[in-house]
Amino acid sequence: MTDPVAPQAEDHTNPLAPQAEDGTAAAQHSANRTNPWAQQTTDSPRTRQADDSTVPVAQQADDHTDPLTQLVERVEDLSRVIARQAATIERLADEAKARDRRDRAGADLPLVVELFALHTDTAACATTAESPRERTAFEAIAARIERLIVARNGTLITPRPNDAFDSLTMEAADVAKTDDPDSDRTIESLVQTGLTVSGRSVRPASVVVRRYQPSAARGVPR
Repeated sequence: MTDPVAPQAEDHTNPLAPQAEDGTAAAQHSANRTNPWAQQTTDSPRTRQADDSTVPVAQQADDHTDPLTQLVERVEDLSRVIARQAATIERLADEAKARDRRDRAGADLPLVVELFALHTDTAACATTAESPRERTAFEAIAARIERLIVARNGTLITPRPNDAFDSLTMEAADVAKTDDPDSDRTIESLVQTGLTVSGRSVRPASVVVRRYQPSAARGVPR
């Protein structure tokens, strides 16, 4: 005799098996039944319309303003960088030139002094030459030596008559009296040429300087 309860138990348990296997779908279905507005809220047409209307406008404003602003800022930054670099390069070039002049002056100073002494001797030989031919030859040699001196930042100081006396590059070997007040402290004659190297006096020029004296000082009756 069969037990009528057994088939009934199988009927109650078998339909539950597929439901247990598909628990996720059942849970989702249960959530939809309890909150029917959830899906409508997330997928609301108004929300989609608001997103579609606001995001492209902001993005369009960024596309039109940000690249232009960034370009202007980059151009300004580049201009400032170029200006600083140009100023730096100019300053470095000036410093390099000044340093080169100082180095050359320091290194060539003994040579320039020797050339100056040779120029002085040659000029003296030219003034005491016995013939015009010898005088011309000595003057040519002196001119060549002067070019060598100038090429090494040296300058010959040769004051001319009536030039103003400069105490930085000249020294008074003698004094000549004058009654002209405008001729006071002017050059009467050159005794010996002077020399400066890179603007610094190495050998002052020896000159005769005029000094003004009134007529009473020269014994004229009062």
